[in-house]
Amino acid sequence: MPTGRTDAGTEPHKRGARAGKRLLWLAALLALALLLALLSLAIGTRSVPLAEAFEALSGENTTIGQAAVATRIPRTLLAIVAGAALGLSGAVMQGVTRNPLADPGILGVNIGASLAVVIAVVWFGITSAEAFIWTAIFGAGLTAVFVYGVGSLGRGGATPLKLALAGAATSIAFSSLVIAVVLPRADIAGGVRSWQVGGVGGATFERIEPVLVFLAVGFLISLLSARRLNSLALGDELAAGLGERVAFARASASLGAILLCGATTAVCGPIGFVGLVVPHACRLLVGVDHRWLLPFSAIGGAILLTAADIVGRLAARPSELEVGIVTALIGGPFFIFIVRRQKVRDL
Repeated sequence: MPTGRTDAGTEPHKRGARAGKRLLWLAALLALALLLALLSLAIGTRSVPLAEAFEALSGENTTIGQAAVATRIPRTLLAIVAGAALGLSGAVMQGVTRNPLADPGILGVNIGASLAVVIAVVWFGITSAEAFIWTAIFGAGLTAVFVYGVGSLGRGGATPLKLALAGAATSIAFSSLVIAVVLPRADIAGGVRSWQVGGVGGATFERIEPVLVFLAVGFLISLLSARRLNSLALGDELAAGLGERVAFARASASLGAILLCGATTAVCGPIGFVGLVVPHACRLLVGVDHRWLLPFSAIGGAILLTAADIVGRLAARPSELEVGIVTALIGGPFFIFIVRRQKVRDL
């Protein structure tokens, strides 16, 4: 009996300690995100002192430095929002598929959105921002269903390895189709190729504003799916035994991830590996509970994409590398590490 009382008193203490540790990590990540946002405003072709950057944030626009900061504000905002969307969507996709390799880029969702946009531009002449966003979301959703269907064929259903292979094959095929669609249109080929790399350069508030509603809905749906994703992690049969509607849980969470991927691709182009790297890193900090993992993945994605944008500006001054290139350089080796760690026979 004394042992039982000791355990009963210790467990709440452990839960409180874990929650306190997570809150400390949350505060640290938010502080890091704020620091990187300030550095993003100050660093570029022309470096601006932080004091001058703060003056620009307060509305001053009388010096060259302050004018430079004013043009970087929407770029920094887009990097934060897009990174958060990609990090969160990656965590949701990994939870829905129970696949450690799930990522909007690896599963082909981003390139599917890109192909849909390119076809709509070349064949149907769409020009409005809303049309771009809806088309990208439609393409992302259709590709996600296709890849999951192909990966589910055969024995064992949708295993992580089969989904990764189906996504890789789809990405290669769709990339070739993008080139085939754009090739006859020399007038837009340069712009499409630049957009295909994935980046946040040239962002304006007018370009960002139409996508915010779609991202807000995607964020809300995804974050509200945390409890359902915890149930799915137990397995479909056990989740159903606990009263969870498995099909609805998987579909609703997937909808949130698709909205985030499609809307982000529409405004930034396809940016890979953020949704793979960030959730794995965040699990080391907060564990597998999606109620903590999802918001941490959003903050971590914002940090990674903002940092990648800063690195891209510093690496090729006075020119710059697009964030899609930087995240690929980070994510490629990480993907290989995950595959080797999980062992191919276990995927």
